[in-house]
Amino acid sequence: MDSITLNKENTEAKLIFDKRIRLNMTQKELADAVGMPKYGDRTIRRWENGESKPTRLELNSILQFPENVPFANIETADYTMIDLFAGIGGTRLGFHQTGRVKTVFTSEIDKFAVKTYRANFGDEPVGDITKVSEDEIPDHDILVGGFPCQAFSQAGLKRGFEDTRGTLFFEIARIINRKRPKAFLLENVRNLISHDRGRTYRTIEDTLLGLGYEVTLLIYKAKDFGVPQNRERIYIVGFDKSQVSNYHTFEKPVPPRTPTLVGNILESNVNEKYTISDTLWQGHQRRKRENQAAGKGFGYSLFNAQSEYTNTISARYYKDGSEILIEQSGRNPRKLTPREAARLQGFPDEFIIPVSDTQAYKQFGNSVAVPVINAIAKEILKVLDNNN
Repeated sequence: MDSITLNKENTEAKLIFDKRIRLNMTQKELADAVGMPKYGDRTIRRWENGESKPTRLELNSILQFPENVPFANIETADYTMIDLFAGIGGTRLGFHQTGRVKTVFTSEIDKFAVKTYRANFGDEPVGDITKVSEDEIPDHDILVGGFPCQAFSQAGLKRGFEDTRGTLFFEIARIINRKRPKAFLLENVRNLISHDRGRTYRTIEDTLLGLGYEVTLLIYKAKDFGVPQNRERIYIVGFDKSQVSNYHTFEKPVPPRTPTLVGNILESNVNEKYTISDTLWQGHQRRKRENQAAGKGFGYSLFNAQSEYTNTISARYYKDGSEILIEQSGRNPRKLTPREAARLQGFPDEFIIPVSDTQAYKQFGNSVAVPVINAIAKEILKVLDNNN
């Protein structure tokens, strides 16, 4: 007898199955989302098949998992925006928190990121932006995007717009060129500035200047905006000089430098599955000894509740968590939980994580520090508000 037939005979099985289908989750995603132990997907499979039953507490944790979109569009917004290379929507969230911006178009190609984006914003992102015509994109006031940094094969030839063909930055440039947003915000890694001896960034900047935009380069660390992570990124802000007469009044956000503490983002009663195994811990220690003997500084990094901030979380965190391990008294250290990873990027706890732990680590490692975006967004809106 299959699980769907059993669902009709077993109330708990049907409730769990129906809830999971409404959430568009796999059994693995649901198990991780509600904090079940390792191999929790097998337990959910048994519940759905009627082979065993959950406790009332276990059932409630599943049934109470949020289904409502927490960050739906603000229909009465003052400004419209499009979100390119959107990931899970960290940049959108920073603008959304101003209460004044409505997103009218989104593009993201990763199917797992799309699942998280949809759960939190209620929108279905378009897939491959290279296949989307500019004419299909709505008019908008602000364009945002965290484009991947690809090598520019002919960077430095001073041909501006033409130099960017074949790169993903070109997709942003062609849309800006056609749709003429009043402002844009682009985010990237710090190393973009020095990539290819600086020629890559110069090509990007020359292209944007050539399109008639005033360009400002910002460099910020997340820890200076209240989240305990030493994450340094660049932010490129632009205003269309033909539409925004007061573009020169843009002020760089002043980091509040609020004291940070890793303990502020840590969960209590963390599941044992996040404690790293003896084999992995021994391997971390051995590699660190070997690197130190070779004069290299690479290796795991330990933090605790009293640490001021952590290293930068990366998309590869799911592999071994070595860049950020949390000390545990009398036990091996542990990895961050997905919720802790979200907090480390400044995502509020209302942000839904509808994917497996592995995908969640990738997504938050690839995302942005939301408080930094929010601070920049406020300054952009000030310029647009006062535009004559």
